[in-house]
Amino acid sequence: QWAGIRVFAPGGIGGVHRRIGEAPLDVSADLPELARTPVIVVCAGAKAILDLPATVEYLETMGVPVIGYRTEHFPAFYTSDSGLGVDARVESADEAARIAQAHWDLCLEGAVLVVQPPPEEAALQPGQIDAAIRQALDEAAEQGLRGAALTPFLLGRVSQLSGGDSLRANLALLRSNARLGAQIAASL
Repeated sequence: QWAGIRVFAPGGIGGVHRRIGEAPLDVSADLPELARTPVIVVCAGAKAILDLPATVEYLETMGVPVIGYRTEHFPAFYTSDSGLGVDARVESADEAARIAQAHWDLCLEGAVLVVQPPPEEAALQPGQIDAAIRQALDEAAEQGLRGAALTPFLLGRVSQLSGGDSLRANLALLRSNARLGAQIAASL
């Protein structure tokens, strides 16, 4: 914000972690930051290793609008549809920029999340990636992993279990998000 950055394009955001055993509720620092920082975040949803319904609910509670770029569905990072909806759909970068500007003109604080599915040619099938995520979560629980060690372990293990497909999808969605982010920045 202080540097004048208005558009940020990561692969996916952090969110509410799935409960593993008796671990306490773990909410990524991304979520409260989105609630207070006026920036457009272009991403493929939240990382699929997270509790996506709880993450979307948190965003709604904190007043962070979720805009689907050419989709009505909240992506699940590696896949195009988490089964969750978005607040609004836009068809262009200009539309996304206008919504964000209107959000801030109304003195509403915080980010506007613009989500798009991973590119079709790189998107994974839900059954394939869900099995890898479940196995990685089970292994993390067996090892007693939590906190800062959990996400890197899960992402690395999912990449191994998917034969590198999740990493390829991640790189493709990063490029796609950067393109859309640049278009939205130009519109602003």
